[in-house]
Amino acid sequence: MTRFALAFAVFVLLTCTSAQAAPIPWSQLPGLHRDAPPWPYQEARLPARLQAIGLEPLTAEGQVLHIHQHLDLYVNGKHVVLPAGIGIYDNSFITEVHTHDTTGIIHVESPTVRTFRLGQIFAEWGVKLTAVCVGAYCGHVHWWVNGKAQRGDPGQLSLREHQEIVITAGRVPAQLPRAYAFPFGY
Repeated sequence: MTRFALAFAVFVLLTCTSAQAAPIPWSQLPGLHRDAPPWPYQEARLPARLQAIGLEPLTAEGQVLHIHQHLDLYVNGKHVVLPAGIGIYDNSFITEVHTHDTTGIIHVESPTVRTFRLGQIFAEWGVKLTAVCVGAYCGHVHWWVNGKAQRGDPGQLSLREHQEIVITAGRVPAQLPRAYAFPFGY
């Protein structure tokens, strides 16, 4: 594929994704967290969740689509850490959407150009994310992208390059991040 063709495919993907994707089938996912945070990553449950959430086990990170986002999650005003290793299974496979550390950076590294959604990383993590629920906490869910308030289901958010995503459940902190300083090369 030429650079122009690849750039055009990415442009089409990013500009023509207004249609809703199928929602995550939360009731079909084994072992969702039903307690208060912190919510550890349940690596052993990942293989059973993949097909339902539209992700693939890869032998290496994909290189065709390579973008990053940053997530800040708050429950009742307290920051919740996005665990390291989400989407990585026993060093035997990695998915297109994953984390490497606890910085809140989400990595989308796919062998194909397609749309990935925020709900997919939450489903891998085992934390329900809908318009009204984050984990077992339901009610008063608000979210922002790059400082702009959003409506609807945050799980349906199309992941795009360098988004600062903030989700709150319950009490909203006085100060919310509007941007994230991604490390060089991200």
